[in-house]
Amino acid sequence: MMIAHNAVMSRRMVEVTPELLLRAYRVGLFPMAETRRGNRLYWLDPEQRGVLPLDGFHLPRRLARTVLSGPYQVQSDTDFAAVIAGCAAGGPGREDTWINADIERLFGDLHQAGHAHSVECRLDGVLVGGLYGVSLGAAFFGESMFSTARDASKVALVHLVARLRLGGYSLLDTQFVTSHLTQFGATEIARDDYKAWLAEAVELPANWVADGAAVDAEIKLMSRR
Repeated sequence: MMIAHNAVMSRRMVEVTPELLLRAYRVGLFPMAETRRGNRLYWLDPEQRGVLPLDGFHLPRRLARTVLSGPYQVQSDTDFAAVIAGCAAGGPGREDTWINADIERLFGDLHQAGHAHSVECRLDGVLVGGLYGVSLGAAFFGESMFSTARDASKVALVHLVARLRLGGYSLLDTQFVTSHLTQFGATEIARDDYKAWLAEAVELPANWVADGAAVDAEIKLMSRR
């Protein structure tokens, strides 16, 4: 993930704990390491925040066919550590990443506490894509995704959106907007507007949905829009 030029970064050294992470997310901050091998975390608070409207999610027809009848087996929370490791590993055109050892450890702790979730995409039993993020109330903060097979991360995103819609979430934060996300309807909103939306979302109840059959049914409904 690239750091936007208009992002506010703090270099103050403090001990980052899972509890501090949750407090930070609640007020609109999120952490990144400067490099994969770096040992310092920075807090970001971009002037423009990326969001992906759950009701306005655009599912391209070709991708819908891949999701509904393609080769991938999709599950959630079956191997969080492998997903974040896949995101941290980088790939062609992304030789370095912002996920260092501290990020992996802290988000692993959040997952164990039920505040972070992953979506895994497998091909013949092998993990080939996925994503992970943080859950607070009815807000989900998408952190990163990876793919080693065609459309695997996109399939994982569709499954994520279906789960969030079913579970009553009202906000999907993407941090920044990329060309990968704009095809699904992602947009940027001003920091103040985002924080007003966030303040409402974190106080609402929502549930992470693990039922594969319910998710498949929701994706079929999404594909008809």
